[in-house]
This record gives sequence, C-alpha cells and structure tokens, in this order.
Amino acid sequence: MKGLLKLAFIGGLSAVAWRAWQDRHAPAPADDRGPVGSSGIVRDAGPEEQHIDASDWDMVDEQVDESFPASDPPGNY
Repeated sequence: MKGLLKLAFIGGLSAVAWRAWQDRHAPAPADDRGPVGSSGIVRDAGPEEQHIDASDWDMVDEQVDESFPASDPPGNY
C-alpha cells in the first residue's frame, strides 16, 4: 500500500511539473488592448484588407466596412 501511495505522489508531482513546463513554454497571448474606450485593435478598412477581389467591391461594401463595428447599415438603401 505504501508503494502505491508513493507512486501516486510521484505521479501528481510529475503532472504539476509537466503543467508548469507547458505554461512556461507556451506562446504569450497577443496584446489586443486598444486605446481606452475602444473595442481593441481594429483592422484597416478597405478592399485590400478583405478576402474578396477589389473589382467586386462597390460603394455599399465600402460604406458597410467603414461603419464596422457599428450596427447601423449605411444610409443609401
């Protein structure tokens, strides 16, 4: 019975050591803080920042993109 307790104790210590090693070698989280009152880092607006072709980009797409993250749609509907 003492051998089993020693084994459990060593297993627990090694689990704690493994977790500490993983936490130490994990990449640091990205700093997504922005200025006070903002919602964080904001990407640049425009068709070059999107995953669609610039030829498919029209006036409504540009206005919607510039109004993000506001919930109101552009006023030219």
